[in-house]
Amino acid sequence: MAKWILGLTGGIGAGKTTVSDFLNRLGIVVVDADIVAREVVEPGSDGLAAIVTHFGEQILTTEGTLDRQALRETIFSDEKEKLWLNTLLHPMIREQLLAQLTRAQSDYVILSAPLLFENGLEQYCDKTLLVDVPVEVQIARTCKRDNSQRQQIERIIEAQMSRADKRDKADFILDNDQPIEAMHKQLNTLHQTFLQQAAANHA
Repeated sequence: MAKWILGLTGGIGAGKTTVSDFLNRLGIVVVDADIVAREVVEPGSDGLAAIVTHFGEQILTTEGTLDRQALRETIFSDEKEKLWLNTLLHPMIREQLLAQLTRAQSDYVILSAPLLFENGLEQYCDKTLLVDVPVEVQIARTCKRDNSQRQQIERIIEAQMSRADKRDKADFILDNDQPIEAMHKQLNTLHQTFLQQAAANHA
């Protein structure tokens, strides 16, 4: 893959989507792992058929779509089921991501994934950018956004790679615990750096 790919990641509530939307408005194609993960289990997909065969019809909503809440509850407390699901879906998601990255047409391409490092997706990226905020900010923002319980968000954060480890792994870090204007300014500067690196890569 000759394209220059930026891996974008950040914990829940860090503001990864705000960053990818901003760069998308500047003409950069974003391949989003969350969207692809939904596409591989849409009605009619092989992914959904396999899940229904394994877990039964009760894993579907009345409309015939995947009941994500029911699935989350089923696998959250059962490591074996979680492993089964990951073994099924990860290769499907990876194949779709790589296909979309290959088709993308822009000066560089963003691979946006909350579990970029956890799932080894950084191997497909030239550089990685971590959107970072303190854990307390993550919790407060997500509670407000999703109307979720604090304990539930803490569990999700605990299940992800630690903030310190992500900071160690990332090539670039964007502080998103600052006024939006300051964040946009920092992001604009990073965008110029990415354009230069992508151009050098093609030279």
